[in-house]
Amino acid sequence: MQDKQLDEYRLRQREDAWGMHTLHFVLKPMAWLIALAWVYKLAETALGLPRVPNLLAAEYDCALATGPSLVVIVPARNEAAKVGACLESLLGQDYQAMRIIAVNDRSTDATGAMMDELAGMHRERMEVMHVEELPAGWLGKTHAMAMAARQAIEGGEVEYLLFTDADVIFEKEAVRRSLVWAERERADHAVVLPTTIVQSWGEGMLLVFLKVVSLWAVRPWRVADADARDAIGVGAFNLIRVSAYRQVGGFEADRMEIVEDLDLGRRVKRAGLRQRAAAAPGMVSVHWAAGAMGIVHGMTKNIFAVFRFRPAMLMASAVGMTLSCIVPAVLLFVPGTRVAAAIALGSVAGLYGLSRRFSRISTWYAVLFPVAATVMVYSMMRSMMVTLRDGGVTWRGTFYPLSELRSCARSRGGL
Repeated sequence: MQDKQLDEYRLRQREDAWGMHTLHFVLKPMAWLIALAWVYKLAETALGLPRVPNLLAAEYDCALATGPSLVVIVPARNEAAKVGACLESLLGQDYQAMRIIAVNDRSTDATGAMMDELAGMHRERMEVMHVEELPAGWLGKTHAMAMAARQAIEGGEVEYLLFTDADVIFEKEAVRRSLVWAERERADHAVVLPTTIVQSWGEGMLLVFLKVVSLWAVRPWRVADADARDAIGVGAFNLIRVSAYRQVGGFEADRMEIVEDLDLGRRVKRAGLRQRAAAAPGMVSVHWAAGAMGIVHGMTKNIFAVFRFRPAMLMASAVGMTLSCIVPAVLLFVPGTRVAAAIALGSVAGLYGLSRRFSRISTWYAVLFPVAATVMVYSMMRSMMVTLRDGGVTWRGTFYPLSELRSCARSRGGL
């Protein structure tokens, strides 16, 4: 009996040893692949990020000899708490060749009244459009922007349109510096990366994570490269020439597009037009959402749309994020993979440090990188499950069926 027990013990030891050998045979190469990927991204970013213009530099603080005409379009629905500050910051710009079209998109609060009051005090610089009903086949925001753009273009000579959101705050020189840069670059589409206002540790944790991870999708320093895949669009600051807006079909081509800012950037890049991206810390600011869960809930309508409502694509991305962002923290505690895991996480911390130049968010949030990744994976799955469960997306008080959203994406080759 003792011999039999001894044989069984030895067999278990061999099986355990074989299992550990197999585990390390898989984990070691995976750990080093992840580490090398993050080292590459750190090196690429360290070389590329300094090439992104900083509009706070003295070279952009000058007047334009002949200022191009600009119309700023601000759509809003139930934004009474924020739209006043946004519009006042625009009315306070030190650039004169501009006017504002504020669009009250079926608001049920005081948004429209606040817009009318401000317009009444600044009739020469601002007008208000009120949307009472949403036509079929449109999202509320794209309809509001398309309607305002059409009125701006038909109302007289205008060279640029600036699309922004009702919760964005502009420093007084923001428009002037941006146009100086856009004119020098002869840009057809120019994006100023907004500074996100952080009011809690949960917001900081998620926002800087998103900025770092987004470098895998869009490299701002490659946006100007016509041969690069990188394209950019930001709802807080999409500046586009009227000629380019017309060429890409305006927002009429994005009637049912939830991430219309991103899609505008993609269409500009596909058309071979001149696209540019710049930073200006603190010049264009936005408080995205209150707290970590506020950001999670805010992303519910967006994330599945980014993946064109394709479950397989979203799931693949979630797996990739788990492997690249969460697994290294686990591998720190596995003998044989600690060095590679430490290199990966050290490279991530380096990216946090580099992004601080523009984000103004502390590098110390790198400690929470795996936690932020876990919350992000949850957000991705939540966005997909809620959209599939509800059969569509509710946005700005209106429900949009998934079948229509997918049909729109399919018609543009998105599916």
